[in-house]
This record gives sequence, C-alpha cells and structure tokens, in this order.
Amino acid sequence: MTASAPRVAFLHTGAVVIPPVMELAGQHLAGTATVNYLDDKIVADLGDAERAASVPERLTDLVRAAQSAGADVVMLTCSSISHFAAPVGEAVGIPVLRIDEAMADAAVQAGDRVAVLATLPTTLTPTLGLIRERAELAGRSPQIASEVVDGAFAAVSGGDRDTHDKLVAAAIERLAAEADVVVLAQASMASAASVARVDVPVLTSLEPGIRRLSEAVAAL
Repeated sequence: MTASAPRVAFLHTGAVVIPPVMELAGQHLAGTATVNYLDDKIVADLGDAERAASVPERLTDLVRAAQSAGADVVMLTCSSISHFAAPVGEAVGIPVLRIDEAMADAAVQAGDRVAVLATLPTTLTPTLGLIRERAELAGRSPQIASEVVDGAFAAVSGGDRDTHDKLVAAAIERLAAEADVVVLAQASMASAASVARVDVPVLTSLEPGIRRLSEAVAAL
C-alpha cells in the first residue's frame, strides 16, 4: 500500500454513470481518494470517421492528467473505450483497468451460450472482443449471440429511462431463451436488469468491476 491514501481516477464518457460508480466506490474503496474525469463526446466521436483517430490521444492526455494529480490507478468506466486500456496504460506508465473485464470473466464461466446486448454499436464491438479475449485466456469457446437494442439509447438520452428499460428488458427476455447468460455491455443498461424476468444470470459491469478495482488498490 502506498504511504498516503491511494488515489483512484475514473475516466467516464457519460455523466450518467458517475453517481452509481461513486456509490460503489464508497462501498468498496473505503479510505481511497477518488477523482472523476469526463469526456462526453468520445462515444460520438468514435463513430465519426474524422474524429475517431483523436480518441487514443485524448484518453492518453486524460490518464496523464490523472497521473499528475496523484492517481495510483485509473479505471475506464465505458466499454466503448475498454480496448484502449492496455496501450494507454503502457504509454503513461500507470495501471489502467477496464470496468467490464470482471463481467466478461464471469460471462465466459457461466456457460457455453453467451448473449450480449448493447444500445450502441460502438459499445457492442469492443465488448464482443473483450469476451472473446477473456474466453481464450480461460480456455473456453462460447457461442456468442449479440444485438443492439434499437431505440433504447435514444430513449435514455432523451430522459425516458422507463422506455429504455422496457426495450432492453424485452431484448434480455428474448435472448435469454437461447442463452446461459446475458451480458449488458453498457453500465447505463443496468437498471433494465431488474425489470427483465429470466432464469439465467444477467451480468452488468459496475459492481464486479469496482470489486476487482478494490483488489488492485489493496495490492498497491
């Protein structure tokens, strides 16, 4: 453990995830100082051919800022950027963790049929890549089904959480019929998990991710 209280920086691409992350940090990171960094244009820019190339440098700049502010470890809270964690961490020289890695590990251990849901294509692709990566490390070869839930992101972006949850819950129930586990690719989708009525696990990223982060902090 570092001599002073360890400091964790969270790097977000949407403000909506900050309150639940801070709530979990309070539960699992007692005695740890936390700081939040937000670039709420990254997800949109990943889908823009002219701006997508700027994202790695912007993430590197944010992680450098966190390091300059005394962060011992950084966690990326958005699945759309999780694949940048390793190269950015190597470039800056500080551990950069992915909030969805623990979820992916749980998914590949839960069964041979994994269903992945997202509300944005820019999140679905890296989440599928992460699950395949963690499956290979675990020596497993699951069948993976996936779907982008049409209309859900537009609903929640417009403040209509109820419609978002109904759309996502319906998709969970539909895919769960042919799956051993359902993965919700975005932290913002977690509220729909309690609405869906299924007999298989529905995995979200926040709590397992923060638990894994607490283990990393304890090892500092």
